[in-house]
Amino acid sequence: MKVLIVEDETAAYESLVEILKEIDPSIEVLGNTESVRQTVDWLQKNPDPDLILMDIHLSDGSAFLIFEHIAVEVPIIFTTAYDEYAIEAFKVNSIDYLLKPIKSEELERALHKFRKWTQTEIIQYLSRLAQLTPTTRYKDKFLIPIKDKLLPVDLREVSYFYTTDKNTHIYLKDGTSYSYTKTLEQIYTSLNPADFYRANKQYIIARNSVKNITIWFDSRLLITLDTDVPERIYISKNKAAEFKEWIV
Repeated sequence: MKVLIVEDETAAYESLVEILKEIDPSIEVLGNTESVRQTVDWLQKNPDPDLILMDIHLSDGSAFLIFEHIAVEVPIIFTTAYDEYAIEAFKVNSIDYLLKPIKSEELERALHKFRKWTQTEIIQYLSRLAQLTPTTRYKDKFLIPIKDKLLPVDLREVSYFYTTDKNTHIYLKDGTSYSYTKTLEQIYTSLNPADFYRANKQYIIARNSVKNITIWFDSRLLITLDTDVPERIYISKNKAAEFKEWIV
């Protein structure tokens, strides 16, 4: 069995590889993509794998955006750390739906289920897969709770989102900042990936706030925004090409 792993967290990817080896050493992992853009590109340039293990939250947005770009003709096992996505549609339209951290016995059960499918069942499954693609509606405002009030914040005024020690803040172009209860992962799914980029684990940055890009000594990119930041913003070497394509 040949498998593609769509996962943007290195530790989670390595864990999946180890579990697959334990379950069946003959399983071949063909590759690892970390974003919607990388996954679309990989599937367009390579022969189809037998199966895809796909995280729903990727570095540049929801995995469902993949289905808006290409027709995916490969069965999928979805994974995510957020159980709000565990809805009936996943149970009906996917082989299985696994919550992180992935347990060996749960993945083994999902693989067993996949192996039992007939060709007819796989064809029927693929015809239903497109139904998972939601109508994309991105937010243009956030409501920020301040004491007993809610402050509407226009996303065009947002320079970046920043998290540290499990605390998230929204920073506006005028230097104002507000505390926000949601995680960067939760925030990113509601943002238009054409306008906002998940730079790293601490930052989501707005395209129209990027002022300067410096090529760092280890091939990372140092990003300068139009607003002061608590700490430097680096784009990893692995994501540098993707970022440069996004910014233009």
